[in-house]
Amino acid sequence: MLIIGITGTIGAGKGTVVDYLTSRYGFKHYSVRKYLTELLLDQGIEPNRDHFTALANSLREKNNSPSFIIEELFSKAALQGDDAIIESIRTLGEIDRLRTLDNFILLAVDAEQSLRYQRVFARNSETDAIGYEKFKSDEDREMKSSNPNNQNLAGCIALADYTIINNDGLTELHDSIDHLIDKISKINTIKDSR
Repeated sequence: MLIIGITGTIGAGKGTVVDYLTSRYGFKHYSVRKYLTELLLDQGIEPNRDHFTALANSLREKNNSPSFIIEELFSKAALQGDDAIIESIRTLGEIDRLRTLDNFILLAVDAEQSLRYQRVFARNSETDAIGYEKFKSDEDREMKSSNPNNQNLAGCIALADYTIINNDGLTELHDSIDHLIDKISKINTIKDSR
């Protein structure tokens, strides 16, 4: 079972990477956003970025575990036993926990900030209908934190095994993913032959 954890900046294309890995390579997707959305809706709270952030931080703190959400998702993935994507990794504790597993890879996805905002604006979801200043403010809030229960995207990205810079088109992104999967397959073949 291969686990790919995906981290990255807002609007970098994490979801597009997930879509390609699930459709082309058969990975199962375990989404922090979906997990949090279900909890918020159960509480009658509107799912938006501010509420996602507050709930995620609260769950980690309440359960005294910076990796609480990821552990919940990994438990579901382990029951299935298939290659899995856990998206989106946002704390260093989540990475620490996933690094204890065999066959874990951390992938970061990033792109230029103005391009990412254009993508967020274009997808026009209920959580993305924000102005550029709010976009930058949200990103600043999530980039660094000394609190282990809060988002630290810069720290997560720095720990990635592989990084995809998604400044080009879909073909180039798919080529980058194919190259990454080929590289991972070769590494696993070498490990298995030892």
